[in-house]
Amino acid sequence: MWSVLAEAQREQHRRAEAQRRAAAARQRENERAQREAQRAAARGEREALKAYQQGRESDAARRSAELDARVAELRGVLAAGLAGPGFSLAAGGRPAVPPFDPGPLGVPVPMPDQTWYLVPPPAGHLAYDPGARRQWEEHSARARAAFEHDWQAAWAAEQQRQRQLADYRAQYDAWAAERHRLLAGQSAQADRLAARLRAGEAAAVAEYFEAVVDWREDWPDGFPADGETWWDAPARRLVVRWELPPYEVVPAVGRYRYVRSDDREDEVARPAAQRRELYREVLAQCALRVLAEVFRADAGGLLASVGLNGVVVAPDPATGRDGERCLLAVEADRAVFEALALDRVAPLDCFVGALGGRISARPEKAETVAEVPAAAGPVPAPGSAPAPASVPGSGSGSGSGADGEGPDLFEMDPLEFEELVAELFRRRGLRTSTTARSGDEGVDVLAEDPDPITGGKIVIQAKRYRKTVPPSAVRDLESTMRHQGANRGILVTTAGFGPSSRKHVENKPLTLVDGPMLLELLREQGLPGRLGPAAPAIPVQRSVPAAPAVSAAPATELVPGQNLVLPDGEVRVRFRAGGAAADLTLLLLDADGKVRRDEDFVFYHQPSAEGGAVVLRPEERDATVRTGGLPDAVRRVAISVNLDADGDGTCADLVDPTVELVSGTGRWVFRPPADPAVSAMLVAEVYRHPADGWKLRAVGQGWSDGLAGLARDHGVDVA
Repeated sequence: MWSVLAEAQREQHRRAEAQRRAAAARQRENERAQREAQRAAARGEREALKAYQQGRESDAARRSAELDARVAELRGVLAAGLAGPGFSLAAGGRPAVPPFDPGPLGVPVPMPDQTWYLVPPPAGHLAYDPGARRQWEEHSARARAAFEHDWQAAWAAEQQRQRQLADYRAQYDAWAAERHRLLAGQSAQADRLAARLRAGEAAAVAEYFEAVVDWREDWPDGFPADGETWWDAPARRLVVRWELPPYEVVPAVGRYRYVRSDDREDEVARPAAQRRELYREVLAQCALRVLAEVFRADAGGLLASVGLNGVVVAPDPATGRDGERCLLAVEADRAVFEALALDRVAPLDCFVGALGGRISARPEKAETVAEVPAAAGPVPAPGSAPAPASVPGSGSGSGSGADGEGPDLFEMDPLEFEELVAELFRRRGLRTSTTARSGDEGVDVLAEDPDPITGGKIVIQAKRYRKTVPPSAVRDLESTMRHQGANRGILVTTAGFGPSSRKHVENKPLTLVDGPMLLELLREQGLPGRLGPAAPAIPVQRSVPAAPAVSAAPATELVPGQNLVLPDGEVRVRFRAGGAAADLTLLLLDADGKVRRDEDFVFYHQPSAEGGAVVLRPEERDATVRTGGLPDAVRRVAISVNLDADGDGTCADLVDPTVELVSGTGRWVFRPPADPAVSAMLVAEVYRHPADGWKLRAVGQGWSDGLAGLARDHGVDVA
């Protein structure tokens, strides 16, 4: 019996041991499966991390390649210009309208594939393990959620792409329609310009070559591509003032790199010396390309030489105000330039060595070089007068008239002026009629554009002003346009407009026509008119106290900074300009550049100082400085031009501004720069020199806050 019990216990023990071993085996299998799953997950994480890092590295490489492509584009500025088409007057200089190119917007957003998100189920007996099953279900749920999120994001991105593509296409269609309309209307204008060129009209030469330098639109991004021209007919010399790209067009970053240890992208800076030299090369290429465009467009052999001044807009270290800084200058003889093989030259070596050009050694600091002198000005076209061609930035040289033919618009009867404006727009293809003096509701001329697509009703106001048109007149035009149900308003004046007026009309169906533009439009349509008297200088009225006669000797043009010794002890100053109202003002300054007392401020209400040593004739904008009558404490006499303090005009609103200075048999002319940021300008000064005695210097320094700022800086209490 005991043996039976013992055997039963042993059997029970064997079964328990077998169960324990089986449980241990299952435990080991589970642990092995878990370790395998962990290794698989780790492998997946490593693969994902590796793919992520490779993606970041690829992105850095792509961005570096974009930098390399930009540098290649900059190095190819000249080559691109030489490979492009030449200027065509028959096509208005403009290439055909390019076909619609959607660019990246034409590529659909890829939608995620659900198979990428599938999680494989547990293998073998793991499918029956509750823990493994639960883990698989959690992974699957997260994968489904990720797929749904990514699909929704891709769908939203695709919808946005389609909306942007539709907007872009609509913008292109509108632009293309306008371009086609402009191209269609340019043939008549091109024919007129060609006829003027054949007739030898100097203003047409400047207009033609300004179209040449402006027509190319394939400059790289960030390049202004804007120029002005002046024509010196006797010398057969064209002067071009060209706006250069800023230093920032050369990338400051040399390349990008991905740092795996920190999971970040680094910018590797381009060496400063390399960036500066690349920028200088870009500037030289711009100059050569512009010269090539000009000479290539001169099929008739008009040009003997071309002077080029390349400028950027940058702060002036002396004043802190933004202005044009000349970074390169060159005088290119036609025979020398045409002998160059531009497709094989090194741009910098060619510009400096072969052409003898000057280029800034530190263009990134906007250090300037001496400009080539501008042309003396175009021969006036019928009904016009020479523009201030020696003034950089003052226009195309087509003339804006102080001594042309035809009636003086300032003196014209108001009704006759309205009739002239109506005739001008009638000749431009509009149906026009003037309104009665009473009940015109603010409208001087009613016009209608007969074009069935772009046409409509236009209201025109004609302001025969001498001073800057106030902003209220522009706002009134806008109200009148709405009241009349017109789709455009035009304000024509013999004067100019201030910055606030020009800003008000931005992006609105309003057009402002100032004095210089009006003269140009009149010339285009063969209508007479001038701004101011026909003579270049207005004689002093007999009622004015005796003043020295003005010499008839040829005048020498002065540039800012130029100085000379005065031949005797008296200087006669005359200021002449059309457009905005401006006055002549003088200040007697001590050794510190300040007035000693209020009596040293010579202006409209205080026209003399030091017992008649300095006399101002305000109405004639004429003054006399007798240096022999000045006390030793007066070291300088500053001569300034200032706009009407009650308006918002600037020096850019002056029409052909000229300061004439006469001493003995010497006669000089200085033309104040047409700076739109300046409303008062120190144009010249008479000063004592220890060795040479009294001297004269042309200045050209401006103040944005007008006469008050100029006076304040010279010690006048303007409170």
